[in-house]
Amino acid sequence: MKKITLSILTIMLAGASWAQMLDRSIKPKPGPAPEIKLGKTESFTLPNGMKVFVVENHKLPVVEINIELDIKPELEGDAAGYRDMMSELLLAGTTTRSKDVLNTQIDQMGARINVSNQGISGGGLKKNAGKIIELMADIAMNAKITQEELDKTKKKTLSGLETQKNEPDAMVANVSAVVNYGSKHPYGEVTTEETVKKITLAKCTNYYKTYFRPNVAYMAIVGDVTLSEIKPIIEKAFGKWQKANVPVATYSLPDRSGSITKVTFAPRTAAVQGVVAVTYPVDLKRGTADVIKAKVANTILGGGSQGRLFLQIREKHGWGYGSYSSLQDDELIGNFTANLKVKNSVTDSALGALLDEMKRMQTEKVDEASLQSTISYMSGNFAIALEDPNRVAQNAINIERYHMPKDFYQNYLKNLSAVTADDVMAMSRKYILPERANIVVAGSKDDVAPKLAKFSADNKIDYYDYAGRKLAPTETMTAPAGITADEVFKKYVAAMGGDKGFNSVKDLKVIGTSEMQGTPLTITEIKKSPNKWKQFIEVVMGGNKMVVQKQWFDGTKGFQEAGGKKADVTGDDLDDLIQSADIAMDLHPEKYGIKRTLKGMETVNGSKAYVIDVVTGKGKKSVEYYDASTYLLIRKIQGEGEKLQQSDYFDYKEVPGTSGYKLPYKVTETAGGQSFSETVTTVDANKGIDDSEFN
Repeated sequence: MKKITLSILTIMLAGASWAQMLDRSIKPKPGPAPEIKLGKTESFTLPNGMKVFVVENHKLPVVEINIELDIKPELEGDAAGYRDMMSELLLAGTTTRSKDVLNTQIDQMGARINVSNQGISGGGLKKNAGKIIELMADIAMNAKITQEELDKTKKKTLSGLETQKNEPDAMVANVSAVVNYGSKHPYGEVTTEETVKKITLAKCTNYYKTYFRPNVAYMAIVGDVTLSEIKPIIEKAFGKWQKANVPVATYSLPDRSGSITKVTFAPRTAAVQGVVAVTYPVDLKRGTADVIKAKVANTILGGGSQGRLFLQIREKHGWGYGSYSSLQDDELIGNFTANLKVKNSVTDSALGALLDEMKRMQTEKVDEASLQSTISYMSGNFAIALEDPNRVAQNAINIERYHMPKDFYQNYLKNLSAVTADDVMAMSRKYILPERANIVVAGSKDDVAPKLAKFSADNKIDYYDYAGRKLAPTETMTAPAGITADEVFKKYVAAMGGDKGFNSVKDLKVIGTSEMQGTPLTITEIKKSPNKWKQFIEVVMGGNKMVVQKQWFDGTKGFQEAGGKKADVTGDDLDDLIQSADIAMDLHPEKYGIKRTLKGMETVNGSKAYVIDVVTGKGKKSVEYYDASTYLLIRKIQGEGEKLQQSDYFDYKEVPGTSGYKLPYKVTETAGGQSFSETVTTVDANKGIDDSEFN
């Protein structure tokens, strides 16, 4: 024991001496970049032209299969959106299997099969590899696209577009696509309600038959398999896939010559924060010498929580949760994007700081410590990615598909470690270009837009709607002389049926249908003069219709019920119920202390509209928009911030059984980033509704 203690003491003393000899101010020099071993990848080509890559990984008894199509299809044009629908249409059954049979066979194996307009992927247990490959081949060769499935997919797509209309990230993405690439490039096409309605079965079927061909297909299979055992299975399943001539479209590239910094703005009424993208296309092709060096520059700028943008926007100023940038290489045309999400009051300050950091990348050489830290970070991410066999297989496909250097990935770490501060500055001057950027913002036009014109080289702001369509008016226009809010409102009352129309309605029952996240809803509203109101929402579950939410006013008190729990309605919500119960409230707004002020004119859904600010006797504010030609109410905005609610009204019709009273037969509601539409199916007026309906 004594000898052991002395030995430990000797080692400790020696360690202390070594520590005194070390100069901790000198950073250890990085060692040579490790040699990359990409694993065993074997390949073969079927007679029909499909190239197959096999990557063995025997850690788990599973397989992953991916088929990519190397295609450049024609532009979608006025039917934009049909390619995205292929992910559902091609899983709706084949000529040999119905949709139910296909789904059952996939589920019974616990497998996965997904489809996109660019290929097919699948995975599951090794013992089911043959069956999975068989099903994937059946989809590739024999998919049956039906009108019924297309109609369902179009309906679902239209529902999703309703949500996008007030979702800032979607708005920025759509506008960015348009200003970066233009409508004559596949990256610049935006799906809208109009384009969805023009999608036909023939167009979808033609796309599938034209581009799903083996001679443009790359298959990667990764997992607990060997080439010798999987090759016969693939040959049997895909050997009958017929090759054909696949057309290759050419696209016009964005012309960036002479480009200047532009500010484009997508108005989002009463938004409490601005969503900003500084973006533009870049000519950065995959596998080229610039890729690694350029991505080092981007990582220093905004590639993570240690990036300059994050440290400036969040850590130093606390303006937002973070700020990041990305630099994408691409076969056609690459892209740079830096983004922000900050509150209205600091949007201009945060944007200015972001642009300053981009400029600093061009003028200030990165210090060696930051450079080496970034290289270490990127090296670690690359090494971790190689633990995924799918990434190894994808790398093999990339080299073949994009004609990259054969040793691109093998020498990745060596080339990464060789990047210098001079390289970073050179890449920044070439690819990080604040002086030629498109600044795209979705936010409050009144609170944010006026502060951003200074960032545009021409001191102007271009306005776009949610789908990237240019808006002609940039500001609220002045209404014609002599027009007042009272005059506009009186013409609205007349357009709705006037005194005679409103007073002819003694009771009213309106039934409408809607959909929320794929679930069909039935919404019923009942009114009885002078002051009773009820609304309830029903869903169908297990074949039975059940009420999930109900509100009513019995003439004295208000109530609400949801989840089996009933509660009184009070405060502002009760005021809303009282006004809702008054069928003829528009004939006597003074009863509720309502005052209207004409603000000006704007364009709403393509129509010029009078904009009227509304304040109730209790100080509750809203904004109403009346069509300048029909004087009908086409939009109402109430609440603010996260409680903002926007209602758009369409398709006004006269209600049968009344003296000209009208209702909108379609209403779109947007709140909390979610949108849904209600379509009226039944309206009954003056049917003698009993008071017991409101108990």
